Amino acid sequence: MKRAYTLLPIAAAIAAGLYGCSSDSSSSGTTTASTSGVVTGSYYRHAKVCLDTNNNGRCDSGETSVYTDDNGAFTLSGTGAVVAEIGTDATRYDPDSKVATVVTAPLVFRAPASANTVVSAISTELAAIMDDNGGDLNAAKTALAARLGVSADQLVTDHNKLTDATAKQVIKTEIDQTLARIADAVNEAGKSGDVTKSLRNRLALDKINTVVVIYAENRGFDNLYGLFPGANGVPGVNPTSDTAAAEPQKDFDGSTLSVLPPTWGGLTAAGQSVTVTQAQTTGWANKPFQIDNAAGVNGTGIVVSQSVTTRDLVHRFYNNQMQINGGKNDKYAAYSDAGGLSMGYYDGSKMAMWKVAQQYTLADNFFQGAFGGSFLNHQYLICACAPVYPNADADTSPAKNSISAIDVDANGNFVRLTPAATATNSVLNGAPTYKNDSTLTPKDASGKFYAVNTMQPPYQPSGNTAAASGVAAYADPGKASTMPAQSQANIGDLLTAKKIDWAWYSGAWNAATADAPNATRSVIYAGKTQFQPHHQPFNYYNRFDPNTTAGAAERTAHLKDFDASFLADAAAGKLPPVTFYKPQGNLNQHAGYANVADGDNHIADVIAKLQASPQWKNMLIVVTYDENGGFYDHAKVPKADRWGPGTRIPAIVISPYAKKGFIDHTQYDTASTLRFITHRFGLTPLQGLVDRDTALVSNGFKPMGDLTAALDFTQK
Repeated sequence: MKRAYTLLPIAAAIAAGLYGCSSDSSSSGTTTASTSGVVTGSYYRHAKVCLDTNNNGRCDSGETSVYTDDNGAFTLSGTGAVVAEIGTDATRYDPDSKVATVVTAPLVFRAPASANTVVSAISTELAAIMDDNGGDLNAAKTALAARLGVSADQLVTDHNKLTDATAKQVIKTEIDQTLARIADAVNEAGKSGDVTKSLRNRLALDKINTVVVIYAENRGFDNLYGLFPGANGVPGVNPTSDTAAAEPQKDFDGSTLSVLPPTWGGLTAAGQSVTVTQAQTTGWANKPFQIDNAAGVNGTGIVVSQSVTTRDLVHRFYNNQMQINGGKNDKYAAYSDAGGLSMGYYDGSKMAMWKVAQQYTLADNFFQGAFGGSFLNHQYLICACAPVYPNADADTSPAKNSISAIDVDANGNFVRLTPAATATNSVLNGAPTYKNDSTLTPKDASGKFYAVNTMQPPYQPSGNTAAASGVAAYADPGKASTMPAQSQANIGDLLTAKKIDWAWYSGAWNAATADAPNATRSVIYAGKTQFQPHHQPFNYYNRFDPNTTAGAAERTAHLKDFDASFLADAAAGKLPPVTFYKPQGNLNQHAGYANVADGDNHIADVIAKLQASPQWKNMLIVVTYDENGGFYDHAKVPKADRWGPGTRIPAIVISPYAKKGFIDHTQYDTASTLRFITHRFGLTPLQGLVDRDTALVSNGFKPMGDLTAALDFTQK
């Protein structure tokens, strides 16, 4: 059914050259001021437009208002700041594609009195910046224009009429990204909240000049923060959980397990004074349990403190999907090589980072970007993509036998890893086994293979040595686990193109590089190798080829050592605007070779040093984890694309502008850090970000947030 619109009388104004301006008209010696313009981005039809006389970002009763016509145009009697309230009864018409789409979430656009003829997401950004800078439009235009790379005048014109194709595309992209943030702000404000404050927090991001992402390892949200007051934590234990009791874990066939499976091989890693054997883990109740219980784990009387390292748990691409089981989260124990340990959690109130979370913002709806393990999630962190392995099925391909065996449904959708011929029929009798759970996906419809489980970088330091007669700086390309060099766009490429400095700091980077090509590395702590080459995502990209002059220069500029550079740069106020930090193995909290306590204390200490940096007053720190490490989490995982998201993980947002003592329930994933960086620095979004949000919406979920819901720029 076609909506009937009351068209505003703008034709005469257009013909007279008055369209898009505030004007005075006279018919009998009386002058009447008016404001004519458009609501655009593309053009919004049936949007309510008003003069915002009290500057509260709302069309209040008594304020002059009209509705836009089919061209998005309006004329108001009077002048001043303009607000457009765009409800779900409005449509957005794109003059380029000639397509009109229904607005699915309410929006509010603002335009300052001095630039009120084009009301859009861009004018709303300008208004938000003006709220922050004392009302200086020129300063706001200069700042936003510099961030986007367009002229100041282009910001306040109807972008649909721009003849500069590049500028038009930049502004369209910015509008599309900003709409989601505006929708979030309007939703946050509700019917009676401060919408201008919410818009300011989402859009006026220039107070953040340094973004630091600290990327720890292998912990689900329930595993560390499941007892956090007010958070959506462990069911049946945390009273603020969204679920009264945990869904009982199921066996392979879907039947409820009578007890948890044993922890195969024992609960504690070898070589420690504390030992919990496999036999001591039998018969445990089918529900989550506290690992660091002061009375001993699950009635054993053996205290497994946070300084004890538990055994590792499987955390692979297809396994993670089977554990999530379509959102039920009821097969973590069945599809784990560590059995019941998958259901363990800690009393996080003993952690230093718990206290940091209490002071700032804890995100309790933050998901790992991709299914599975560290390798793929490190790639997702920088490119929102999966690495490509060309021609993996060729007879000459080293990885020919590295293609996973999976079962699919009639539509080709993944169902499960193909069980081994000798697989047990119940997890109570033994851990699951598979025909071939390897590194690569089967060939997809486009003929591509993707690496989804751990493969080694093509460049040293790598987990593979150089070929005997090959280039010493390269990993042996003849080994099946060596990943071919990648060339997909990543966040480093976008930042460099925009002339914004960035760096990836890694613990033990210099020592590991000096030790190459020795695959076992010389960085040893407590008898274990403490450098993980597959945690170094940029080292997979041909831009960082160490055997070329350009690649060597790129490595020096952007791939840095924590001990040699990070703390000194922080103390001197010289961290790049975008900074990633990867702790070395014993400090990253990865089960199997690291405990919770050491990494917790280290990360808290790093944050304290960042807070002492001259850059702190304009800094945003995000502490999160690459993936869940095979540990159970009860939160329903949103359904999106073939890569994820996966299990929920912890994330803490720390900044002078972070909301204090706040629990953020906004839906995020690993690439939400990229979304914030993209918005703050005016970057074109990586295709994976667009694809993820499109997939989420098509499956009935919201797009992923960009962390701005955790910020309040109005606080002193």
